Amino acid sequence: MSDHISKIQSEIPQNSAVILESPSNTFYVTGLKDSEGTVILMPNKVCFLLDFRYFEAAVNTAKDCEVVLFDDLFQSINEILKANNVKTVYTENDYISLSRYNAYKQKLDGIVVSDEAFATRLFKKHRECKSSCEIEKIKAAQKITDKTFDYILGKIAPGKTEIELMLDMEFYLRKQGSEGVSFPFIVVSGKNTSLPHGVPTAKSIEKGDFVTMDFGAVSGGYHSDMTRTVAVGKPTQEQIKVYNTVLYAQQKALDTIKSGSKCCDVDKVARDYIYANGFKGCFGHGLGHGVGIDIHEAPSLSPRYQDALKPGMVVTVEPGIYLQNKFGVRIEDTVVITDNGYENITKSKKELIIL
Repeated sequence: MSDHISKIQSEIPQNSAVILESPSNTFYVTGLKDSEGTVILMPNKVCFLLDFRYFEAAVNTAKDCEVVLFDDLFQSINEILKANNVKTVYTENDYISLSRYNAYKQKLDGIVVSDEAFATRLFKKHRECKSSCEIEKIKAAQKITDKTFDYILGKIAPGKTEIELMLDMEFYLRKQGSEGVSFPFIVVSGKNTSLPHGVPTAKSIEKGDFVTMDFGAVSGGYHSDMTRTVAVGKPTQEQIKVYNTVLYAQQKALDTIKSGSKCCDVDKVARDYIYANGFKGCFGHGLGHGVGIDIHEAPSLSPRYQDALKPGMVVTVEPGIYLQNKFGVRIEDTVVITDNGYENITKSKKELIIL
């Protein structure tokens, strides 16, 4: 049994089980990416239940678990729980719907279906700090992302549309070995850069535009995340000021990152700098988030997140300034928290690039 799964099992009470349905947590336990499997995690056993479509793949790929082919899911769950003397189950109450939770309560015979957030807390605790193997997968994804940025710099030019650039980036990224995209790419230009999560459009890039690209690769089931903003043609003094303010804000935040730093305090360093330089209200999202199996996971670098950073956490640092109907700038790196500070795994240049 993998060490990280054994540690999770050791925290499950006797005569209890955790039932997982989210693709992220089932992948974390079994190593198999699928959208339909159900995992029953008990103190001394792991069962992975699938229908015929995924059974062979699970037998060949899933690790450290008993793979079970089912015709009737709840019948199979009841049989497994009864055979292992399980009296209480915990579901992913941050993932399943209320109707799904009620189905468990109605269809599990003689089993207490807890409404506690035990499973959510348990997996948050264990997934937020990555193993060295997980970190290597994230680094591999980021290496592909950096290569894609280098490639696309040679393709950005007036007349190209946002959609054209996005498709070019995605195709190149996949050719470099990415298993997919971390999320739908954000590739926006000109006024569209003031939209933090803008969607690529048919707008053509023009001289004087900023172009913001937020994108990432997937390697071994783990994601990368990076944002760069570049200028096409000579930028204005206002654009330069905004860009440098974001760049310096990010560096100030990075300078405070270490094990033990509160997430909210790291956010405050960048936010205070941006506000003090005349852009109060123009940085409306958190400074960063955890990255791993999901593109957004714990922890969160935000004003409301009080937890401290720990070694092994992988987080983004992505301050931004967005001037409505004018332009915006975001710069995002991904860093690994270490005992002595952090390792920045994003290698692409951050000083303003003028194309």
